[in-house]
Amino acid sequence: MKRSGSSIIFVNDKKQILLFLRDDKAGLPYRNMWDVPGGHVEENETPKECIIREMKEEMNLDLKDFQLLCQTEFDDRIEYTYWKKVNLNIAEIDLMEGQYLKWFTQQEAADTKLAYGFNEIVKEFFLTYLSLI
Repeated sequence: MKRSGSSIIFVNDKKQILLFLRDDKAGLPYRNMWDVPGGHVEENETPKECIIREMKEEMNLDLKDFQLLCQTEFDDRIEYTYWKKVNLNIAEIDLMEGQYLKWFTQQEAADTKLAYGFNEIVKEFFLTYLSLI
């Protein structure tokens, strides 16, 4: 059985999405690459519980009122991606994992190779869901 991951796309009023630059540590997959916030679903945890836990651990955010964007099957995992419209002040976020956060426009995200194959999901988000907000 494939492992599961949970991720979240935060989008602000400027229609930018929040990405983080992964750490540059030996042995870490996708070192120094931009990524969508999230993590691995643990045993006896739902994907929704996972993203709530991960955002508390990684950014000290109490995540509420978010929606499932899509469930994507990759070669290595099943990814549950959520989304939430929110204007986070990234200067006030105490980032526990990764080097720093940055808001990306649709074009900036498209021009950046994202970790774990997230370009496909981000592209779909911009094409489909931005028309809803």
